[in-house]
Amino acid sequence: MSQELTGAPVAQAVMEGLRPRIAALARDGVSPKLAIVRVGERSGDLSYERGACKRCSSLGIEVEKIVLPGDTPQIQLEHAIECVSGDGSVHGCLLLRPLPRTLDERRVAFLLSVEKDVDCLTDGSLAGVFAGRPTGFPPCTAEAVVLMLEHYGCGLRGADVVVVGRSLVIGRPVAMMLQARNATVTMCHTKTHGLAEKCRAADVLVVAAGHARVVGADFVRDGQTVIDVGINRDEVTGKLCGDVDYDTVAPIVSAISPVPRGVGSVTTAVLAKHVIEAAERSCT
Repeated sequence: MSQELTGAPVAQAVMEGLRPRIAALARDGVSPKLAIVRVGERSGDLSYERGACKRCSSLGIEVEKIVLPGDTPQIQLEHAIECVSGDGSVHGCLLLRPLPRTLDERRVAFLLSVEKDVDCLTDGSLAGVFAGRPTGFPPCTAEAVVLMLEHYGCGLRGADVVVVGRSLVIGRPVAMMLQARNATVTMCHTKTHGLAEKCRAADVLVVAAGHARVVGADFVRDGQTVIDVGINRDEVTGKLCGDVDYDTVAPIVSAISPVPRGVGSVTTAVLAKHVIEAAERSCT
């Protein structure tokens, strides 16, 4: 059976590294603060919000929740983001996505200060990821994938990595971040010809396809490390499942992250880390 790469030890390590930095900020009279902007009552948003608030509370990070109705007009959301950007007491802003289809995310992103963009909403943060510069912040989940691999000693230098997924939220940013660590990355998606063959050739497989159990036993081989980023709801059981068919893949590969208890638990720790970094940058 493969090694199970759970997120809790990784998240704990991140948090332990943050505590002395928070203490240093306190000595300078700085109290880190995160603003969470939520539109509507989507269950996924509520779950992530609860996890983020719990994580921040455990570290002493203040959280301000800005909750707007699901039918909120564009101008009201834009006003909320402008207020957050102009509030000197707020160091980071998390806009829960995806937004309702009636709202224009790009227009909202234009109004958010890059310095407070702790989850890569703005073009400035994306440019920082793609150029390898400390401008804004990478997506929390993408960074969580990299931290998972590093924590468990998965050698990335020279490794052949396949990323299944091409979104700006995970797929493309995590590919750039892995390349920055000297991995050789192939980006694929569900329309890729010969996808199973390409996945089997990888040393490390990162799956962020957005489709439940799209990667099965025929996509993997012995010796691989598999990171499952997917979060889906099983239509029959109602339970959470990933983009990887865990039950068939786990007996074959060397290591695999589960869903739940995998990348997701690291994501909120990375969010807290970004808020602390934003607070530190505000002092310079």
